[in-house]
Amino acid sequence: MSLIPYALTRPFLFGMDAEAAHDLTMDMLSRGQGTPLQWAWCNETVDDPIELAGLTFPNRVGMAAGLDKNARCIDALGAMGFGFVEVGTVTPKPQPGNPKPRMFRLPEAKALINRLGFNNDGLNAFVRNVQQAKFRTQKRRHPMLLGLNIGKNAATPIENATADYLTCLDGVYPHADYVTVNISSPNTQNLRALQSDAALDSLLGAIAERREVLARQYTRPDGKGGTQARRVPIFVKIAPDLDEAQVAVIASTLERHGMDGVIATNTTIGRSAVQGLRHANETGGLSGAPVLEASNQVIRQLRAALGSRFPIIGVGGIMSADAAVAKIRAGADVVQIYTGLIYEGPALVSKAAQAIKTMA
Repeated sequence: MSLIPYALTRPFLFGMDAEAAHDLTMDMLSRGQGTPLQWAWCNETVDDPIELAGLTFPNRVGMAAGLDKNARCIDALGAMGFGFVEVGTVTPKPQPGNPKPRMFRLPEAKALINRLGFNNDGLNAFVRNVQQAKFRTQKRRHPMLLGLNIGKNAATPIENATADYLTCLDGVYPHADYVTVNISSPNTQNLRALQSDAALDSLLGAIAERREVLARQYTRPDGKGGTQARRVPIFVKIAPDLDEAQVAVIASTLERHGMDGVIATNTTIGRSAVQGLRHANETGGLSGAPVLEASNQVIRQLRAALGSRFPIIGVGGIMSADAAVAKIRAGADVVQIYTGLIYEGPALVSKAAQAIKTMA
């Protein structure tokens, strides 16, 4: 159990600029992981395994991508009790992201707006950090899983986006339990155009083809003295700002190209739930409590289109254990949190995991 209640830490962090507080927190987690300082935020991991996409998730609560863009804090996040941690989004080349200020709190709505823009240190640094993580050496009945989230550089024309995704897939493939293709951030110009039917069909076709090549390149023991292809699951992360027809097209495209799951959803560009609040009109993606129902609606539509067996990771607006349960009831198999961690602290992880485990 965490030694320092988050309620004592949050006022200090919320007194700072949002991005400065984020950077300070990530530096602390990076420096403290694997040391006695980790007791400041660690939690027991709730044991609630579920099989999805050929993987065993230790429990149904994960860390969403975006918090740890450079994969510096994998072990620290794992110590919070997450069953799986997703890091990134990483791009082939380092890039600074959009001009500051670019992250804003809306505390009255338990929300954030960010327009960070895939700021990261690039693929080479990202892979080095992943390789340095020690979570795979832990002796656990159900080891934590690691998702690696990939994107495109802002300077890459949208018509050349596939090349960036393939470069990242090549780099992260040997180190990932699953790979997420992020086509839904609103903060990289034209990125969401990749969700349209023709663009998505082309992108996922190329990714599926490259995955088969990589699976043969990176083999694993088959348990019979030989080896077999290592086919890493690929998930696709989509936006909440989609109508039912668009969701149906995405669902059929995922199935056609043999994708292993979908992550629903990213942040929203909608502002109806926060009108009149300070920072509400800032450009960027809105996350937190106002996204819960929009995300759940997309999840319900995906589940109806994809059937009961297709893996769905639900993310968006989980600020409480009840909200985590609601997302499972909407059709998600597992969930991820991000903004909820900022507002509620690490205790939310185990609370949500336990609530899902015991839900009727």
